[in-house]
Amino acid sequence: MASFTTAQLRNVTLIGHSSSGKTTLAETMVFDTGAVSRRGRVEDGTTVGDWDEEAIRRRISVASSVIPCEHKGHKINVLDTPGFIDFVGEIKGAVSVADAGIVLIDPVSGVEVGTELGWGYLDERELPRVVFVNKMDRENANFQRALDNLRETFSGTIVPVQIPVGEGGEFKGVIDLVSMKAFMGDGATASEIPGNMAAVADDARTQLIEAAAEGDDELIMKYLEGEELTADEINRGLKAGIAGGKVIAVFCGSAATNVGIRPFMDAIVAFMPDPTAKTITAQKPDGSEETLRADATGPLAAFVFKTVADPYVGKISYFRVFSGVMRGDSRIYSLPSGTEERVSQVFHPRGKEQLPATEITAGDIGIVNKLAATGTNHTLCDRGHQLTIQPPAYPDPLFSVAVTPKTKADSAKMGPTLGRATEEDPTLEVRTEHGTGEVILSGMGEVHLDLAIRRMEQKFGLGLLTAVPKVPYNESITRSASDYHRHKKQTGGAGQFGEVHMEIKPLERGGGFEFDTSRVFGGSIQNSFFPSIEKGIRSRLDRGPLAGYPVVDVRCEVYDGKMHPVDSKDIAFQIAGREVFKKTFLAAGPVLLEPIMDVTITVPEEYMGDIMSDLNTRRGRVQGMEQNKGKGVVTAQVPLAEMQRYAIDLRSITQGRGVYSMKFSHREPVPAHIADGIIAQAKREAEAEDE
Repeated sequence: MASFTTAQLRNVTLIGHSSSGKTTLAETMVFDTGAVSRRGRVEDGTTVGDWDEEAIRRRISVASSVIPCEHKGHKINVLDTPGFIDFVGEIKGAVSVADAGIVLIDPVSGVEVGTELGWGYLDERELPRVVFVNKMDRENANFQRALDNLRETFSGTIVPVQIPVGEGGEFKGVIDLVSMKAFMGDGATASEIPGNMAAVADDARTQLIEAAAEGDDELIMKYLEGEELTADEINRGLKAGIAGGKVIAVFCGSAATNVGIRPFMDAIVAFMPDPTAKTITAQKPDGSEETLRADATGPLAAFVFKTVADPYVGKISYFRVFSGVMRGDSRIYSLPSGTEERVSQVFHPRGKEQLPATEITAGDIGIVNKLAATGTNHTLCDRGHQLTIQPPAYPDPLFSVAVTPKTKADSAKMGPTLGRATEEDPTLEVRTEHGTGEVILSGMGEVHLDLAIRRMEQKFGLGLLTAVPKVPYNESITRSASDYHRHKKQTGGAGQFGEVHMEIKPLERGGGFEFDTSRVFGGSIQNSFFPSIEKGIRSRLDRGPLAGYPVVDVRCEVYDGKMHPVDSKDIAFQIAGREVFKKTFLAAGPVLLEPIMDVTITVPEEYMGDIMSDLNTRRGRVQGMEQNKGKGVVTAQVPLAEMQRYAIDLRSITQGRGVYSMKFSHREPVPAHIADGIIAQAKREAEAEDE
């Protein structure tokens, strides 16, 4: 691959709803620039971008990929991203290292939920963007309707820079409104605008000139004075408007039939900002900040945005150099691990290919293999000039499964393999649930977790069984109660004796556990036995007396007791403490506490009634509703027990057009009629274990 300066680079990420044609567009671009001799197809599993086995099997992108295209003396690093919302981590990683976004929409479906989410991710990073209306050859395609839909949904000056020549089966090419030339077929050569399109093109060009003039004070004055803007001035104004986020330029074409793609690549080079256009802030070890520019002479700062665990090659780290130069045969420092790493060779990625390079300059994207302590979202820098780049914020997991090993051999591999999986994907989480003892694997949806489990089996031979996780209930009390227990054992040999009188009281939510002996007086129990009593009580906190769930928010006050001068021992007071705790707990109005989640659901307005009805069946409490530009947003509080499989149900209710987010809010008592069933089930399971 040829060498390029920072100013010759363009880092763009493809954003859009699933099936909007992102991977096909990237494939056509890499084909048109001569990097591949044959254009692959998603349906055949032959594209450069979708090289992952699961992507080929499912016929959808499941991971981001980097596809560089060399076009007219420039290098366009195309970051192709999945459209399926389960893979939001891949999208956010790509957006974090891009300088601009290309938002794809379908001219029939228009703006979809995935489009809006991707647009929001670009907003988070304040990235400029353009829109590419793909599939103009599709039946019922309507460019103007798609344009109107964009303007209804998003703010900003949304203006076409190209308009189609024909639509649907009649789509033949595009008209560039700056040069006022038509590019028919593959767009390799320019031609005159068809006569029947001249008036439409003139009207559209007037709108474009107005938008371009607004991006530059000098141009707006010239325009208002009635002077004609030259093509170079229109280009300058458009570039400034796009870079500043004031103008969203709209292009069109058909990636599948390779119509309009070359003119679009010309536009990427002409209008998209190069890496020098923006600075980023990195943090030093002392907490101060340093502003970085894409400058090859600056300090090294490379951000690892993606990690792939390969069983043969080892760990593959994808990085963007924000400052300095990453060279092969060098040593670098990795943060936050605080480890020096050896770099033997650096590469340019192209799908699954690794193209050898001597260095990766500022603004470019590269690969390095076998970094021992470096993971996704780490920063590579010089040991003498340590810098950390802020990683993107990832959403909380929405979907969980309990995982168990299939065999004893899998049991030994489970921990390390799950660790590799979470290192590779920041939106995967693994934890052991304290209340149930289950190992929980959490992600963004059913497809996401199914993919992760399949990959672990394919790459590392780990077999896992999955089940719906048990809800992590807690046990607590609603009132005070007092009782005592005498433990007495006189069956030969040394006896055991301990008597404990105790009052149990409820604490505020979040109060945890408190133990107090200040009410004991007169030496009825020696101070040396107090720790034994507490130990006995604590032995029942993890498996509560009601249904075996952890006990929270209780205060145990020992106020009296009895000892025996010979037979009182630590074990006797442990048993007495444990048993009196069980008695008083069950007499103090015990309740099960369930997790309540804050849920935000975004759906097209036509599904609002179905969503509200469904929430009512889930014991949900609606906190608010908003309607905005054809979308409804519902905020509610819903028990976790009712949300275990909501990702699947929401997709079914809304035909895949709804999304939601969820985070823990607080705990509340389970209604009595539901709690009875949970307690009965817990007792049956306990009896089965005893057998």
